Amino acid sequence: MFTETFEREYTWLNGFMRNVRRYGSHTALIDPLTERQWDYSQLNSEANRLADALKKDGVGKNDVVMSVLVNCPEFCFSYIGPRKIGAILNLANFKLSSGELSLLIDHNRPKVVIYAAEVCEMVTEALEMANYKPVSAVMADNLDNTILPEGHISYDDYVEGKSRENPEKDFEPHIYDEVVRMCTSGTSSLPKSVPINDINEVLSAHDAIMHYPLNFKDVCMNMTPLFHRGGSHSGGTCPTFYVGATLVLMRTFSPRTTLQYVEKYGITYLTGSPATLEMLAHVQEKTPFDLSRLRGLVTMGAPLEKAACKRYLEILTPNILNGYGTTETFWNSFLRPYDLPDYAGTVGGSCIDDEVRVVKIYEDRKAEPDDIVPMDNETVGEIILCSPAKSSYSYYNNPEEEEKKFYKGWMYTADVGCWDENLYVTVNGRKDDMIVCSAENIYPTQIEEILNEFDKVSDSIVTSVPDKARGQAVVAYVVAKDESLTVAELSEFCTAHPMLSAYKKPRWFRIVDSLPHTATGKKIHYLMKQQAEEDLKNGLLKRK
Repeated sequence: MFTETFEREYTWLNGFMRNVRRYGSHTALIDPLTERQWDYSQLNSEANRLADALKKDGVGKNDVVMSVLVNCPEFCFSYIGPRKIGAILNLANFKLSSGELSLLIDHNRPKVVIYAAEVCEMVTEALEMANYKPVSAVMADNLDNTILPEGHISYDDYVEGKSRENPEKDFEPHIYDEVVRMCTSGTSSLPKSVPINDINEVLSAHDAIMHYPLNFKDVCMNMTPLFHRGGSHSGGTCPTFYVGATLVLMRTFSPRTTLQYVEKYGITYLTGSPATLEMLAHVQEKTPFDLSRLRGLVTMGAPLEKAACKRYLEILTPNILNGYGTTETFWNSFLRPYDLPDYAGTVGGSCIDDEVRVVKIYEDRKAEPDDIVPMDNETVGEIILCSPAKSSYSYYNNPEEEEKKFYKGWMYTADVGCWDENLYVTVNGRKDDMIVCSAENIYPTQIEEILNEFDKVSDSIVTSVPDKARGQAVVAYVVAKDESLTVAELSEFCTAHPMLSAYKKPRWFRIVDSLPHTATGKKIHYLMKQQAEEDLKNGLLKRK
């Protein structure tokens, strides 16, 4: 009985449905932009309408529904609706280029694509480019009356007249069912697809609930896109709806609007990057808002510097939490309020059910999980993560990447750092050349391949420089094949390229005579990274 009950009943959807019964009239969702609210009963009804519409489109067990949505009500409906009929929700980045999204469509083969009106042009182009054609393309969140493309259907029409009742289950749910598929950047134009099983959803919710801690009286808002693991799973749809709390939607981050929402809606937990905290503190110093109900500020995606941390503790809230992790594993180490400000700059100690280690780095192989570096806060190694509760340790249809990243129950992050006698980890950089810009992972090789397609370019190296607003900004060094090549031409080429998202486009360029290579012909990115910082200081990098 235990096995049967646990494996069939311990699902995220059952947790949500308990809240529908317990807190039916309690506010579940607030959309300040349209001044609409839904209680748990109404949210469930909207999810049921979507489930019924999907079912009439032939969507069923293990079929994929792709959402390309901003932080809007339809994102929340689609987070719940597909799992009611056993389908998988594929969360796509609405910032992708049309070419990248077309590859994702071909890779995941969604029966239905639900997208935000503001990315209509990009999605329409992607659907035309893709070889696989979904049954339906559904436009949602159409606040500006965007003209519906031929063959597409509006979300309101899609769910019009559909049943608000819970659908009858024609499948047997299981905790190992894949229910969500997220995307993280790949070394090519195709993002890696990360499966998240039902039990991963439940235990990710529990992780946020116990680390905040979070309860049904809380009001949460995530300032980052909800399609991210840190968006939906940290103060987003996953833990908030699982615990019965209230979620406030923010489509586009604005520091002043954020603080207004905190005051107006009594937000208790606010999630964002350290860069957003700096902007919030700046506004709060000039025109203070009532933040007395704010129980915590949760940050992720970058270390929290000690001096900045002290300032935020004084200006914003005495309770700051900082998580470190990956799309594949959620967060795995955590700085709690009692760690700050002393341990600011580190990513803290392991989460309760996780383990974070720093292991030796070898050129030709992975270190074994127990081949650790000394805990002297100086010796650098690779950071690896054991997250048995929150990770499926897999990529969808991508065995090569699986072999690179996962080994003996650990994820090898390619982040490098050191740790101390308390097992608190400090991140120093990357073993590979990945760039993190505005919480998005960017691989230089993809951008280099695109730049090298330009007929005036002989070769290129892409690296980064520090950027206060973005964390890092992309820099491209280019060797010209044609002496007439200009930075303006490079910028225009990148902007127009269908395989390059706007957030991956180089912010800075420099045309050079040569690039550094090893004896075996490999590009030496770390040398260019060092040079880029000097070039920025000396005004040698150009934007256009």
